[in-house]
Amino acid sequence: MIGVLPRQGIAQLIESGAITANQPIASEQIQPASLDLRLGRVAYRVRASFLAGDGRRVEDRLAEFEMHRIDLDQGAVLEKGCVYVVPLMERLALPDGIQAVANAKSSTGRLDLLTRLIADGGTEFDRIAPGHDGPLYAEICPRSFSVLVRPGMRLNQIRFRAGQAVLDDAALTALHVQEPLVDGEALISEGLGFSVDLSPALAACAGFRAKPHAGVIDLDRIGHYDPAEFWEVVPSPRGSIILDPGAFYILVSREAVTIPPAYAAEMAPYLAMAGEFRVHYAGFFDPGFGHAAAQGKGSRGVLEVRCHEAPFVLEHGQVVGRLVYERMAEIPDQLYGAGIASNYQGQGLKLSKQFRAP
Repeated sequence: MIGVLPRQGIAQLIESGAITANQPIASEQIQPASLDLRLGRVAYRVRASFLAGDGRRVEDRLAEFEMHRIDLDQGAVLEKGCVYVVPLMERLALPDGIQAVANAKSSTGRLDLLTRLIADGGTEFDRIAPGHDGPLYAEICPRSFSVLVRPGMRLNQIRFRAGQAVLDDAALTALHVQEPLVDGEALISEGLGFSVDLSPALAACAGFRAKPHAGVIDLDRIGHYDPAEFWEVVPSPRGSIILDPGAFYILVSREAVTIPPAYAAEMAPYLAMAGEFRVHYAGFFDPGFGHAAAQGKGSRGVLEVRCHEAPFVLEHGQVVGRLVYERMAEIPDQLYGAGIASNYQGQGLKLSKQFRAP
């Protein structure tokens, strides 16, 4: 079958030995269209980010770049601005015809915690070719906040595909006619366009900006932290904001989107030429996100925005990203938000789950 493997397909990969781990894989790791990956027991502080390269092992490259090792068993702080490589508990022995793609989980991205998958022989981040047989590693670079991590924490997730399942614009348009994917006009061009909400309704709080000298965040503490200690409120009284170079922002999309049960989606940048900023999208949009079948009525997309070299004016309704839809190989036996304690079903402007509601 062609498409993204659902949770029952991932379970079959585990049963067949294509996915193994040095600790039993828990059922809650298996999401509707992805598998959460777990940190192992040691982190390597490295001098720089790297890829293994064709024909080379990550373990050998670590010997080149390692500065020191950190035992995670009792919890350890990964410091802001540093780069770490952590062997993961899971490893792959992919069959021919099955490729894998990884991404940071939503909460990881909302903390500006750059997390990417690397593997032996890899020439790009977050991509695993069919037939790959070997261990997996997470490269982690905290960019706004230092974080406390422990073995077993799940910062990124991996999705498995059979063949090419991305919908072209014609197929996406047809799907939108059949079942509206956004609550307004659909801008379809190499995916479904996403714009930023800086409307008068959000004038007092259009988003949040990370404070530069905040404390450590223990990723296991849910609903624990006061947002005011880590974030500044960003108002937009005129329907626009000025992005400061190097600053990290949490904003929200103007559109409420829907992912039907037979599809999954991934966010991608819209155009590099659109301005002096980049919108980072963490996590995948699972089948059922914002869908009525999973107790959703459209959900906003949270935008993780970082400005680059020059200050840039971001205005209400400006297109900043796009949703790329893919077909599922079959409908998952459990949808996002449907009894699986999904954190962001029906969301609006929302910080990561570690923070109390502002």
